Amino acid sequence: MTSVAQPERSATRRRLLVLLPLALFLALAALFFVSLGGDRSRIPSALIGRPAPATVLPPVPGLERDGKPLPGLVPADFQGAVTLVNVWASWCVPCHDEAPLLMRLAEDTRIRIVGINYKDQPENARRFLGRYGNPFVAAGADASGRSSIDWGVYGVPETFIVGRDGRIAYKLVGPITAQNLETAVKPAIEQALAAK
Repeated sequence: MTSVAQPERSATRRRLLVLLPLALFLALAALFFVSLGGDRSRIPSALIGRPAPATVLPPVPGLERDGKPLPGLVPADFQGAVTLVNVWASWCVPCHDEAPLLMRLAEDTRIRIVGINYKDQPENARRFLGRYGNPFVAAGADASGRSSIDWGVYGVPETFIVGRDGRIAYKLVGPITAQNLETAVKPAIEQALAAK
């Protein structure tokens, strides 16, 4: 009897040892998900309250607005005005959904909207903005993705609000939606505008 029970216990113990890491991972993942409320846009950014990265990006080749070439990005773009920075790409499906909302935000003359075009082909970026409209006063081509890494970007789209003092005031991971536009993005813009 003991000779049969011993291998069964041994096999059960091995199964438990194999399943234990998986169970721990799932428990930690569930805890992380619950603590965020299931909302990945609430992933905190270490950059909040810090100066915007010193971003220097060339313009997206051939991109125009009102018949004039659109400039790239320089650090001065993040000083003196409340600036919404949108990291986008033509190949990004959620970027297509948020494009009309960016155009709505561009109607607010109290803010500047600039873009970081992430790992995109210039002709595709031009076609994208030709289709949806161009909300940007400046747009830099981040062909390598290095500048986006400096901003702490997890993936496109992401949106940042930079205060007049050049410090990052807010970060949204994921697309701007009709709901978070009203509940998060616009309140963050108003707060940045109210700051001295």
